[in-house]
Amino acid sequence: MRISSLLIVLLLLGAAPAHAHVGSPDVFYEGDAGPYHLVVTVRMPKVIPGLAQVEIRSQSSEVREIQMTIRRLSGFGYSLHAIPDLAQRSTEDPHFWVASLWVMETYDLVVRIEVDGPWGKAEVGVPLPAFAQSTLRMQRSLGVLLFCCMLFLTIGVVSIVAASIREGGLPPGVAPTRNDFRRARIATFAASVLLLVVIGLGNAWWGVAANDSQSQTWASNSPRALPTLQPDGRLLLRVQGQGDFWAKYIKPETENFLPDHGHVMHLFLLRLPYMDRMYHLHPRRIEGGSFAENLPTLPAGKYQIFADIVDSDGMPWTATGQIELPNISGAPLSEDDSQASGSPLTSTKDDATVAQLRDGGRLIWERDSSPLRANVPMSFRFRIEDRNGKAAKDLEPYMGMAGHAAFVRSDSSVFAHVHPAGSVSMAALQLAQASLPPVPARVNGLLSGKQASAHAGMRMPMDASSAEISFPYGFPKAGLYRIFVQVKRSGCVETGVFDAHVQ
Repeated sequence: MRISSLLIVLLLLGAAPAHAHVGSPDVFYEGDAGPYHLVVTVRMPKVIPGLAQVEIRSQSSEVREIQMTIRRLSGFGYSLHAIPDLAQRSTEDPHFWVASLWVMETYDLVVRIEVDGPWGKAEVGVPLPAFAQSTLRMQRSLGVLLFCCMLFLTIGVVSIVAASIREGGLPPGVAPTRNDFRRARIATFAASVLLLVVIGLGNAWWGVAANDSQSQTWASNSPRALPTLQPDGRLLLRVQGQGDFWAKYIKPETENFLPDHGHVMHLFLLRLPYMDRMYHLHPRRIEGGSFAENLPTLPAGKYQIFADIVDSDGMPWTATGQIELPNISGAPLSEDDSQASGSPLTSTKDDATVAQLRDGGRLIWERDSSPLRANVPMSFRFRIEDRNGKAAKDLEPYMGMAGHAAFVRSDSSVFAHVHPAGSVSMAALQLAQASLPPVPARVNGLLSGKQASAHAGMRMPMDASSAEISFPYGFPKAGLYRIFVQVKRSGCVETGVFDAHVQ
């Protein structure tokens, strides 16, 4: 069956894309294209080449037109211009727009969105980390059909060659001689051998192409976090890719990883199997390309590792691993490092919407009673109250954002580090905005000319001093999830822990 599939090679070399967040391929973004506030969801295609579905919700119903293109985020081709695709406004909701875009390659991409409305035209770039998740097998029915076509064509070619040698040079009405039949048999044999060689070479080429396609999948290149606990309590992490694609683009020993929120690595340690302990740490680079972190005091157990990094091209990666740790009496947490503890993760169907904070305050998940569903974009909204039940007034930016959230599935197959701006990496978002032209100011003075810069899309969707915070995200599949929501109050990082049953 593989031989016959040569006829449709371009249709079958694709694969489902994924980005740095483990098991969560879709991209979520909330921010500004100049004076226009947008919430963007990019549903990545199941195959590459394939169509990505882009959904945009505009805060203003006065937007007249939205156009978009996909290009490279960096490297060759990033400055090339393509014919934009036009988004279609929903007939039922004037705030909602949809479009389909072809994703033709993997690695670091960006969708450039141009909005036209009463305040002029403005653009925003949304990074699209696209990677092959797996290769697809041909449908059996299609394989049988193509094999029959190949067999029919092969027999036909051999028959034509035999007939042309046997009778092609004879005058009309003259019967072939024994010598003609002998020559035809030799030609039949030669044609058959030649066709078998061609088919064999094609099959070998297909095998090479299939192996090359497999080598570019996320599973073949997703980095591993190789941990080592030192006698002094330091955790050493070496990030190692698995395939040639990683080796071609990433060299941990010399790679200048881009700082994301002021840190080269964001390390999450979750104690298994109940995820009752979570540590958000920030290891530093050391000689040789590894990362080192002085562990805080933590209890013994098996810990799942998720380590976020961004390479020099703006491609975010999440290295995964596990480590068995003893009881550690380490140094107190400092700066941006934080920890959280909660009750063991269970399959109980009641999802609590209130998390108690250490100082007596509360973090409240503002959700309705409807069930959570997979593949549905949502705005996860949380309200922070002080110990008196009033809106907290002491919130501060945490690593430049109003807050951070981690969505983790109970089996660790899904991990997403999300911000109020969405699931995109801030380092990649910086690169995406760098080449944008200035955007116009609002005529009503809500946005000054100084603020209307190419980086306007990087502003936080809400004020960090507000007592409310939201995160745009959608669960990629059903199951039990634990959500860690982090905010900073009076110089101290607080973490609320919530469980979510997703249908």
